[in-house]
Amino acid sequence: MAPHLEDWRGRYRGAAIAVVRPANTAEVSAVVRACAEAGVAMVPQGGNTSLCGAATPAADGQAVLISVSRLNSVRAIDPANNTMTVDAGCVLQTLQDAAAQAGRLFPLSLAAEGSCQIGGNLSTNAGGVQVLRYGNTRELTLGLEVVLPNGDVWNGLRGLRKDNTGYDLKQLFIGAEGTLGIITAAVVKLFPLPRATATAWLAIDSPALAVRLLADLQASFGALLTACELVSDVALGLVRKHLPASPAAVSASPWHLLIEVSGGDGDDARRQALEVFLAEALDSGAISDAVLAQSGEQAQRLWALRENIGEAQKIEGLSIKHDISLPISRIPEFIERADQQLVQAFPDIRIVTFGHIGDGNLHYNQSKAAAGENGAFIAAQPAVNRIVYELVHKLGGSISAEHGIGQLKRDELLRYKSPVEIEMMRAIKRTLDPQGLMNPGKVL
Repeated sequence: MAPHLEDWRGRYRGAAIAVVRPANTAEVSAVVRACAEAGVAMVPQGGNTSLCGAATPAADGQAVLISVSRLNSVRAIDPANNTMTVDAGCVLQTLQDAAAQAGRLFPLSLAAEGSCQIGGNLSTNAGGVQVLRYGNTRELTLGLEVVLPNGDVWNGLRGLRKDNTGYDLKQLFIGAEGTLGIITAAVVKLFPLPRATATAWLAIDSPALAVRLLADLQASFGALLTACELVSDVALGLVRKHLPASPAAVSASPWHLLIEVSGGDGDDARRQALEVFLAEALDSGAISDAVLAQSGEQAQRLWALRENIGEAQKIEGLSIKHDISLPISRIPEFIERADQQLVQAFPDIRIVTFGHIGDGNLHYNQSKAAAGENGAFIAAQPAVNRIVYELVHKLGGSISAEHGIGQLKRDELLRYKSPVEIEMMRAIKRTLDPQGLMNPGKVL
């Protein structure tokens, strides 16, 4: 049971009556029905990679933990309809590989893709590095199968892009973090495999230049711009320190951009087009240096610099993490003002900033450079949160961009959601889960 009872970050540990591992939807339904009849709480769990404690049971040990990891079949692929029907326990990378074998792309991509499961991705409306072009998990989903809190099964596995027959019920469960039911299967969108990809790492002086370059890239490449990732030198330094085998050779710089352009006639043509753009950016002073990948292996090494930041932070030790979104135009202002306020309030603070600037999502994390000081620093999380979240709210942003609420941000939600929104959410919860047994203590 132990691996199921602690979250990936090691911040939450709970207890459970039992861990139950059903193998199909009928068994999930039977387990849920038995729990509902006995009045026993249930905690759904996929790959257990939640970053907000959404899949960790409470410490009282009064819940049954329901793992969907054995529901791991790719049920069907329809290349002509560009859809794939999958069980909730399928690991994300399995979906990517299955789509590729059918000559298609499933574009959801994030650092945990080798262990996270699509049911959890759906339950948190996961984002990742290609939201700029393809959207969040919500935009990639056409239908769901869900076991409701009383054990009933709703089969909404429809591969339709147009279905205007009333409320779009699947949207209730995407992003609900298992509080309204257990997703057991989904129909997801597929796309043609890009024929060409070009990847580059840019050295830049400031987030303001990153926003300017994003606009220039969109003007030049339009929908072909797949990813635009912002990385601070502090974040890159942690990767170099803890994962020295992975980094590619890139120039020292206060800030960095990782960009990817995909689609078109061929890799050479796509690289040449990006090379022309980079030459112009160098001439104008928008960038100080650039590395343009000349092969798929080089591109993977550049991506490793970005994707290993989370793992490097975990090795470094505890930190206070914020997954926030802002209007892209306000990101430079947020970073400048938040950095200034945090440094003033907490001398010797280390701020690790990176994220998906193309869709306005920053990962904005704080710790002390001396690992021994972080135990005391973590106790200051409410004060740190207040500085960060108040500014996010003031600038029209959100306190959770892609990680969800879980138990980490449950109380913060009450502060930043209007009473009307909270009551609407509670009304939905009461209607679908009147006993309050489904993942209690999460979100609401």
